[in-house]
Amino acid sequence: MDIQENIVNKVAQSALVSLDLADLYPAGERFFYDIKDNLFQGLMLKEKDFREFIKGHNWESYTDKHIAIGCSADAIVPTWAYMLLANKMAAFAKTVVFGDLKLLETILFERELSRMDIEKYRDQRVVVKGCGEIAVPDSAYIDITVKLSHVAKSIMYGEPCSTVPIFKRSESSPE
Repeated sequence: MDIQENIVNKVAQSALVSLDLADLYPAGERFFYDIKDNLFQGLMLKEKDFREFIKGHNWESYTDKHIAIGCSADAIVPTWAYMLLANKMAAFAKTVVFGDLKLLETILFERELSRMDIEKYRDQRVVVKGCGEIAVPDSAYIDITVKLSHVAKSIMYGEPCSTVPIFKRSESSPE
């Protein structure tokens, strides 16, 4: 018995547009600058010593990096100390933020999403890909959902062959 059937790839034939947020991942090394290493006895910052450190440190080592500045110690660090660090790093680093590496990723994705031309998804059925090699912050999925909700016909999460419906514009909806 020789039965031949044509296998039809319904996913390829569908009008789904795939959006992979990992494609927005900004290149560059991430680095957390922990000011705790500049604290006297792990408790406080001495202005004179810190200013000497600022003068003598090799700031070029931060070239093209994305930097998060923070303090992992339970210490009171004056705001001006973070400002001095940011001022020196800004000449070399791609990005300088206050916070940890998780917040740095959130900010980097926010910046990329703000530059995105969302109009190309107008009246499209969009699948926002999940579960990739690159960790995408949950905040990026929230941001893209809000943006797409204004233009897309529908939003789904997952892979084109297996999606979770998120939003579907009704025909009577103005957007």
